[in-house]
Amino acid sequence: MPVQKLRHGTRLKETMTERLPTPDKEAIALLDPFERLDLSRIRLVATAAQAALALAELRSATALGFDTESKPTFARHEISDGPHIVQLSTLQVGYIFQLHDAPCRAVVAELLEAPGITKAGFGLGDDRKRIISKLGVDPQAVLDLNFVFRERGYRKDMGVKGAVAVLFNKRFIKSKKAATSNWANPKLSEAQLVYAANDAYAALRVFHALALD
Repeated sequence: MPVQKLRHGTRLKETMTERLPTPDKEAIALLDPFERLDLSRIRLVATAAQAALALAELRSATALGFDTESKPTFARHEISDGPHIVQLSTLQVGYIFQLHDAPCRAVVAELLEAPGITKAGFGLGDDRKRIISKLGVDPQAVLDLNFVFRERGYRKDMGVKGAVAVLFNKRFIKSKKAATSNWANPKLSEAQLVYAANDAYAALRVFHALALD
């Protein structure tokens, strides 16, 4: 198993409440990179035509990787009006929906409300609240993978990096610069597209590796 591979020459953090070891940052840093979606497998959805095509391609899915991104707030009393993008991913393609466009919002709302499509991701509590506030819909069939790992004996906040290390013995790369970038910008950078799409893609890979489908 991948967990056993991590034991050799690395340090695993364990607490009295953990039944299974979780790799720490030092252990993960020694792993080979996780294969990510490149730009050729990422689709930006920013217009009505693109939204209609994405809906046709995604409405028959049974499970999708799911995440959102919001423009960071820095002022003490500033309230976020995010999310500004929603990411949904299959095993082949990552879709990034920009929510400034009404047809894009409508398609995202339809997909998130679909009870027959599992939306899998990490730490989705805040994402769900923002979706309800911004789109006026309550996402259905949402699966927070952190809870799955907790039920299987791992720490509560496993996160995508820990999950990828445990299941694939790989290092999931996340750019801090991209994470704190302006997600409300109408023109997203290539780095933003890759960052956002792969958060959702990795979540779906984890979902399938856990045999939850």
